[in-house]
Formats: sequence, structure tokens, C-alpha cells
Amino acid sequence: MANKKRLCQLLLEKGLITEEELSAALLEQSLTGEKLGRVLVKLKMISESTLNELLGIKEMNLGEAIDKQLLKLIPEELIRRYKVIPVKKDKNRLYVAMANTLNVMAIDDLRLVTGLDIEPLVASEKEINALIEKNFGIPEVEKAMQELGIEQEPDEPEEAEDVVDEAPVIRLVNSIMIKAFDEEASDIHIEPFKHGIRVRYRVDGILREVMTLPRKMLHPLVSRIKVMANMDIAERRVPQDGRVPLKLQGRELDLRISTIPTIFGEKVCTRVLYKENIKKFTLDKLGFSKHNEERFVSFLNNSYGMILVTGPTGSGKTTTLYTALNMMNSVEKNIITVEDPVEYIIEGINQAQINVKAGITFATFLRTILRQDPDIIMIGEIRDAETAEIAIRAATTGHLVLSTLHTNDAPGAVNRLVDMGIEPFMVASSVIGVISQRLVRRICVHCKRRTTPTEFERAFAGLKPGDIVYHGTGCAKCNHTGFQGRVAIYEVLTVSSLLQRLILERASTEDLRNAAIREGMVTLKEDGIQKALAGLTTIKEVIRAVYKEDKP
Repeated sequence: MANKKRLCQLLLEKGLITEEELSAALLEQSLTGEKLGRVLVKLKMISESTLNELLGIKEMNLGEAIDKQLLKLIPEELIRRYKVIPVKKDKNRLYVAMANTLNVMAIDDLRLVTGLDIEPLVASEKEINALIEKNFGIPEVEKAMQELGIEQEPDEPEEAEDVVDEAPVIRLVNSIMIKAFDEEASDIHIEPFKHGIRVRYRVDGILREVMTLPRKMLHPLVSRIKVMANMDIAERRVPQDGRVPLKLQGRELDLRISTIPTIFGEKVCTRVLYKENIKKFTLDKLGFSKHNEERFVSFLNNSYGMILVTGPTGSGKTTTLYTALNMMNSVEKNIITVEDPVEYIIEGINQAQINVKAGITFATFLRTILRQDPDIIMIGEIRDAETAEIAIRAATTGHLVLSTLHTNDAPGAVNRLVDMGIEPFMVASSVIGVISQRLVRRICVHCKRRTTPTEFERAFAGLKPGDIVYHGTGCAKCNHTGFQGRVAIYEVLTVSSLLQRLILERASTEDLRNAAIREGMVTLKEDGIQKALAGLTTIKEVIRAVYKEDKP
């Protein structure tokens, strides 16, 4: 650790401070090197990262595994208060990861408690908090369990009753929601098992466990969520759905709650919708290549016909449709949507929600909508032959219809409509184009590095010996996953005159695919490989997304 004299010398040599400024900061003669640095940072004369470099304080990435014996050297209360994690002990020196290495009081307290010399290391606060929660639990959860008199006893499956409105349960549910929000989770799973409750978040499309709770917490936890969503807390034998509008840290959220009964109790799945996200998206930000974007925009420029977006659940189909609607939204056009449920509210668009219990389905709504003089109709999903038939008729009578369909690829969507009972001549004359998409994880920009592809990856992607791909090494910013966020890969099929003829001949999906490729369609695999070579994602992610459709 550099002393005060050495620190002053370094500051002057590097031109980070003038002699006059340094003299002003040295008014108090008792300042140590660390305390002097703290004063200089406070006066904004130097940055904290610069000071750490001058003092020789190293930055480190914390791993998942922490020595439990080292954790016992520092009381939990101090670990939580100062946000510190002991990482290494060398004789009488203890290396401690800290979010704030300039906290002299924390270093003094740790030195006093441990009887060791403290060597601070810089680590991110988010990373330290994650390790504290993993090793000591989440404070709100621990406090709620203590106040309710519930201990972590896996052999007692009984559930606590009549505590739905008690403050500890409310705080527990809130902490689960806030933590999911902080991690930008898209889904929260609360799953009961024989000896406990597992809570998992889906982040960037991948599920991971964040905490376990005792069985006794199941009923109050589920009941509290049901109360928030205006669901029946007395009914536990049938699935239920609900919605919770929420505002956290200035951001508007919409929680979609779904419960199902399992053999160990009710499982709760919460879809987290970030309302303002839809306003940020444009076609280029969605990840369309220039070639695919031009094709998609040409579809939207039609005054009538059908545009289909296909892909599995959670592949971003709704986001693509909403972005398209935002593009076309104007006072000259009457846009009406039928959704189940309405996920995002867009100003200037008439959005309707189906109600199966009241007998209002996609089909019944569509019949009414056609009397509302629409220019553009968006149907949340084509699920049955009746909905498909009305949508096709609307597309052939002067309306532009956008909808989603669950198929593996773009050519498969055409034959799916025929399989539903729609005549091939109706499909050929109404469908303008089909977009198929998947979401792959985006490489973290903070730890992105070049790497040499494996032989399997070379074979899959058809890479040349000199081709370079990228991967994320893992860092605090991406929670050591190497990925941060997601990007879509697409294939965009244009229904040309050749494809229309093949549809009329009831050609196979494979024949349609081959014809579309000859006419310039870039497949999901090819689009994914292009994005991998551009450093947006990895070959492994592309394989994970398209392997079933296009085996190497």
C-alpha cells in the first residue's frame, strides 16, 4: 500500500493535480494515504478508479465458489454493512473484495475484528451482493421468516395459514419482485416441492435458481400474490390467471400471474413486462439485417394481405409485431388489435382483449372488427381454423392483417394454414410474407474476446481456417455468464409468384424452403452465423436455437 508521500509524488508526476490543489487537500497533517485519496476523490480532483490504480489496489472478478472458512473470519453483520467478501488469507494478511476501497472506517473495523492486515481489492457491488445473498440469504427473506416464526425445516411440510396480509409476507413478495426487476428477469417461477420452495428467474432466456424457501411459506406466499392479482385465494384446485400493474424505480411494469395446481401445491409463474421497452424498439434495433429489413418493410407497405410472424413461445414475436404497428401508426390509418392479453398499450391504436369466459374469442371479435372500418388488423395468434378463415378473408378484402403462428420455420407457416383447412388458393392469394425468428443471447461487450472455433462449430457454420468468432469470458457486468441481453435471428420469406404456384400444387414444406432460398431467403442458421461472425452472439447459441431445424 502506498503511503501519503508516495501518493502525492505520483499525483504530481502524472499531472493529475497541481501543487496548489495538493496543498489545499493537505491542510490536515494527520491524513494517511488512503484518507488523502478519499478527500481528493470527494473534491473530484481524481476519479476513484485512478486512485485505486495509484494505490496499487487490484480489480478482480469474483467467482461463484468462496471459501466458507474465510467467511467465518468476519461477522455477517459487518459483511452486509460494508459489502465485503474475504477472498484469500496469506499469513497475517487478509485480502478482501470491496465495492468501496476508500472506506477507511470499514478497513479499520475489519482489521480490528480479524486481527489481520487488510488488503482491499476492487469488485462490483452487484457481484458482492450476489455472493452475500448466496451465502447468507436475502435479508428480507430471513427477516420475514424470523418474524413469522418459520425456520428452514425441510421435514415439516405444513404451511403457515392466515398471514397473507402480514407485513413480513408482503415484504418477502416485494423483495422477490424487486430482485427480479434488478436482474431484468422476464419470468419468475415459484415452484413447490416435497422439502421446500424453489424460486427461479429467467434472465436472457435461461432459467437459474435464486433462492429456496421452507415449505411453510408456500400458502402465504401464493395467497399474497393472488391478492395482488385479484385472484381467488380460496380456490387451489384449478389454474388461475391474473394481472398486476406495478411501478418500480420510476419504471412501469405489468406482471402476468399464472397459477397451476401440482402434487406439492400451487406453482406460480409471473411474466414480467417492461412497458417502456416497446417504445425503444425500431426494426434495426430488433436485429434485422439490411436484407431482411428491406423485405419486411416491403410487406408493411402493402395496403392489404397477411403478414405472419412465427416461432416458439418467448421468441419475441409480439415485440416484432408491436414494432411494426408503431411504424405504421398514424392518424390516417385505423389500426385495431385483438390480443390475449393486451401486453403493451400503444397510444393511437385501438386494442381489444378477448374474454373466453364471456364467449368472446378471436373469431367472434374478428367478425365485429370488420364492421369497424379497419385499415390494419393485428391478431394476437391464429389458434384454430375459424380464426384463420376470417383472418384470410379480411386479408383478401382490402385489409392488412398481421398475426402470429406457432411453426418451426417460415415455409412451415404456409402449410400449417392449409392443414387447418384453408384452401391453397386462399393462402396463395392472401399471404404476403412470413417472418420466422428466434432469440439468442448477446455476448457481453465488457468481456468479449476473440476465440478459435471448435471443429464442430466450423463444420456447422462452414467456417474457413482464418475465420474468427467471439465469446464472453464472464465478468461482474454479466454475472459471469459471458452474455448480456439478447438479439433476434430471422428468416424472411416472400410469397412470390413461384411460391404461389407451389402452394397451389400443395408442395411440401421442404420444396417451399428450397424455392425460397433460391429466391434469396436467408435462413435462421445463416442469419445466426452472420451475427456470430459480427461478434453479436456465439456459434453455440446459434446451434442451440436452430439445431432441430438444420442439423449439422
